[in-house]
Amino acid sequence: MPMYTCTTTQGSLTSEVKALLAAEITRIHVDINHVPPAYVNVVFFELPTDSVFAGGQPAKTLILTGWVRRGHPQKEATRLALELSSAIARISGVDESQTMVVLQDAPARSAVEGGHVLPEPGEEEEWPRRTGA
Repeated sequence: MPMYTCTTTQGSLTSEVKALLAAEITRIHVDINHVPPAYVNVVFFELPTDSVFAGGQPAKTLILTGWVRRGHPQKEATRLALELSSAIARISGVDESQTMVVLQDAPARSAVEGGHVLPEPGEEEEWPRRTGA
């Protein structure tokens, strides 16, 4: 259900670091939003080094954007963003001052996964379970 995209410069994350980030992003989301791990999607997007800027200057930033279903309490959304920020800095080795986490939410009915409209938060038990990749 949730979709996280980790954007950085080419070659800045090893395959091992990507796997560790995906596992930790999943663990944090599951812990806070109480969904099965198979529901959490993590994608890595690497841009050429001459395509990433901060303050108008070339930068080696790590940006995590996440799409989540609207309806989770704001306190939990803020906790989610803070924990994700700490985790991506710790695992990637990128200074947290060079990271950004942005969570975007929309109504569950605005998304379809596996041919099914997503359930509202708390109604996951009635939704067809994803069996894995």
